[in-house]
Amino acid sequence: MESKDGRITWEIIKERIKDFDRSKKYYGVPRGGQYIAALLNPVDTPEEADIIIDDLIDSGTTKAKWEQIYPDKPFIGLFNKADYKEWLEFPWENKGEVEIEENVLRILEFFDDPTREGLQETPKRYIKFLREFLNPPEFNFTTFDAEGTDEMIVQKDIPFHSLCEHHLAPFFGVAHVAYIPNGKIVGLSKLARTVELYSRNFQNQERITTQIAERLMSELDARGVAVVLKAQHMCMSMRGVKKPNVPTITSKMMGLFKEDLNCRNEFMNLIQ
Repeated sequence: MESKDGRITWEIIKERIKDFDRSKKYYGVPRGGQYIAALLNPVDTPEEADIIIDDLIDSGTTKAKWEQIYPDKPFIGLFNKADYKEWLEFPWENKGEVEIEENVLRILEFFDDPTREGLQETPKRYIKFLREFLNPPEFNFTTFDAEGTDEMIVQKDIPFHSLCEHHLAPFFGVAHVAYIPNGKIVGLSKLARTVELYSRNFQNQERITTQIAERLMSELDARGVAVVLKAQHMCMSMRGVKKPNVPTITSKMMGLFKEDLNCRNEFMNLIQ
């Protein structure tokens, strides 16, 4: 029995633990693991336990922490997030976005007073922002026959915003995109939408650049594709080295743009 929509039911949990050894003592990692341990043979402290159990292995950091503290005690994660595409929802969690908002609230509590006026609605607003930002609108990659069109098509200064996957800080800038048709062209708005599709995520600039170029090359079977991104990274401006106004430039050249120096130089001159 497995979840088909990300909802983990008590029936699924009981099926998972039916062959567990009830003679062993289990300490449940707060808080999801405590519900699992309660169905087995729970103890109050990890020192008393034979096994440490948690509801979910997500990033793996919790597992690594407990294994370091108690290397002689096996750690069991009942579910592994890597096995599921959906957000997992356990029966003891609040439904919908309330549970996620509480996680944001806990972060605010660590650094500030979340009861003060300016922060009271911040968890709700932050989750609303992420839900909107991380879900760029769907679009059809509309193409048109264009026999005889064999010159470079360029769009420059396409604005984009993204979130650094290492620090969750914003980075933003402009994208320059070009392709050389091979019998078909794409609707002009689709170049900007492709930039938006890959930038509105937890990302790094290098990956966005490559993903845009590879998508255009695949969809158009183009003779060549060129993508250049120029961005400011808040994780560099606001923290760490603290050097503002230092742009990061990445490029991906495919087909003729990679093979033909004149073609590449023409593109670079056009976007200056």
